[in-house]
Amino acid sequence: METPSTSPNAASVVPRPPAAAGDVDGITLDELALATRNHGQPLEALRYDVTPPGLHYVLVHYDIPDVRADDWKLSVTGRVRTDLTLSLAQLQEMPAVTRHVVMECAGNGRARLVPRPISQPWLVEAVGCAEWTGVPLRAVLEQAGVESTAVEAVFTGADHGIERGVEQDYQRSLPLPVADDVLLAYAMNGRPLPPQHGFPLRLVVPGWYGMSHVKWLCDITLTGTPFTGYQQSVAYRLRDRPEDPGEPVTRIAPRALIIPPGFPDFMTRTRFVRPGLTSLHGRAWSGHGPIARVEVSTDHGHTWRDAEVAPRPADSHAWQAWRITWDPTPGPHLLTARATDVHGHTQPLQQPWNQGGFANNSVQEVTVQCR
Repeated sequence: METPSTSPNAASVVPRPPAAAGDVDGITLDELALATRNHGQPLEALRYDVTPPGLHYVLVHYDIPDVRADDWKLSVTGRVRTDLTLSLAQLQEMPAVTRHVVMECAGNGRARLVPRPISQPWLVEAVGCAEWTGVPLRAVLEQAGVESTAVEAVFTGADHGIERGVEQDYQRSLPLPVADDVLLAYAMNGRPLPPQHGFPLRLVVPGWYGMSHVKWLCDITLTGTPFTGYQQSVAYRLRDRPEDPGEPVTRIAPRALIIPPGFPDFMTRTRFVRPGLTSLHGRAWSGHGPIARVEVSTDHGHTWRDAEVAPRPADSHAWQAWRITWDPTPGPHLLTARATDVHGHTQPLQQPWNQGGFANNSVQEVTVQCR
């Protein structure tokens, strides 16, 4: 069957959109359950050039599947000249590539919207920058031989569940031809993928939000028509109203994050610093290209200063460090930072609302008390 689907109605069912919480509604129990399963990166971990696996953000749509390397296979079928079935050992025998790639959840920032779309309640921590090693997807497709009628590659993960009433394997697609930098990754930071990060194989699509980086990858099917499964045609679309077809979520919007200075209050995470010169540090990235500018405000956005941005990294999809010196005076302060990439995309001070709470890259706010 050319277009894989675990539900014959996956392409035709358009279930109700996620609900939106009222202005004063707290986190629901369902959201709390999601938040205990999934976790963001502690912002102090932005100090690492390469995020340790245990600190990298994690989002698992369904369950972490029980996959064993010795009986796992990757199938490549559909509009190819030769069907392939590859073991992990066979993939590891192919020429390997290592890339540093920022990965960010498309819902990062969702919980900061008003009204809040009810789903995984991310603030700003759903991001990480890891070192991914694997085989270029193009090399595997060239081995299979792509037919001239193929227009998309559909990727199926081993995770299975129900979302908005649709039973499915997790599936996403990419248009053909695929970019040179797309990886079939079997290692993270030089070691086999941890279970929560897609062991034994995952897709890595540099520059795209995390929904495209299919984990526990077990099948690639090339199709002659665009894929219309749930995760492609219903989920991960920018909609103002439920009836809108919406635009697909694709590349990561620019973002700068501040490593919170000083030390925190346990409950509120308010930061405390001493008077005197303080160095502010952070990271910035964009799926559209390297970062050209980071501006920092220490007075609630009234004035801005340019930070010193590290040179473009060798891997263009890694994040970039930035720093600036601040001389705080006693009292409260609100720190913000905003990034602009080389193509002129800039973070907004306020984010337009959308039904799914996707791609909210409005500026971070860090409350600081100088004492």
